[in-house]
Amino acid sequence: MWFKNLQLYRFTQPFELDATTLGQQLEQQAFIPCGSQDTTRSGWAPPLGRHGSEFVHATNGYLMICAKRQDKLLPAAVINEELEERALQIELRESRRLPRKERRSLRDEVYFNLLPKAFVRSSLQYAYISPRDQLLIVDAASAKRAEDLLQQLRDTLGSLSVIPLVSKHQPIDVMTRWIDSGQSEHGFEHGEECELRDNADISSVIRCKNQDLASAEIVNHLKTGMHVSKLALNWQQRLEFVVDEKLTVKRLRFSDIVQEQANDVEAEDVATRFDVDFSIMSLELSRFIEALVNAFGGADTTEPSNAG
Repeated sequence: MWFKNLQLYRFTQPFELDATTLGQQLEQQAFIPCGSQDTTRSGWAPPLGRHGSEFVHATNGYLMICAKRQDKLLPAAVINEELEERALQIELRESRRLPRKERRSLRDEVYFNLLPKAFVRSSLQYAYISPRDQLLIVDAASAKRAEDLLQQLRDTLGSLSVIPLVSKHQPIDVMTRWIDSGQSEHGFEHGEECELRDNADISSVIRCKNQDLASAEIVNHLKTGMHVSKLALNWQQRLEFVVDEKLTVKRLRFSDIVQEQANDVEAEDVATRFDVDFSIMSLELSRFIEALVNAFGGADTTEPSNAG
């Protein structure tokens, strides 16, 4: 359950649903497994899985939700093998070569015949809402995966007034200044990894790992017109992560200090353990996100014309 990535969104209209009301609406769109002819299915599931029945897990005012998706896996090689066998049988039986149009039709028939026998892959995606901060945090490595969850939530609720969280200062400017000056702020320390891009040619990329970012080589790249587009950071020795120019947090790792804090609390069952972990994680992330946004000049609350 511990989040590994953070896609951050802020509400442009106050989120006022309580856990009970939100849960009831999510339950109306509960996940249903794929039928024999379905290629994919998605819906909402209890965050606790088989250990719980509530569609919203509330702790300290934070609301955890979970989207479940199921996809049928039918490799092209399997379809092609079956297609060739059936096409050969027809050609031998009827002493003719199968025309392209008929072959396409046969391929569709093969696909739908095999679909009920396809392997099924299920995936869970967690997110939580922080009404006090008016933020929605999605554990997703890509913006597209996060947007899929947002669209599912939007369809369920009828509307969802959220936009990506944007800082007043450009992250690339702040991160570049940190590396150029050798100093960071708000409890952040840079690690030994960054990505540099050329201001004049964004396709020109230099990726640095396990390197001293204060070295003359890195500083010289900045002087030639490159900027920092990704940077590994440590926050107060509690969180390690990589942040990019869109304020997306990836490869998030909670330090042993935080993990031990959670482990020190006794939990008699899975539900209690989930509650403890979520409580500690959400409170930690609340402080972290506030510090991260402040480090980049605070949140830009200018409303775009198409907000909501």
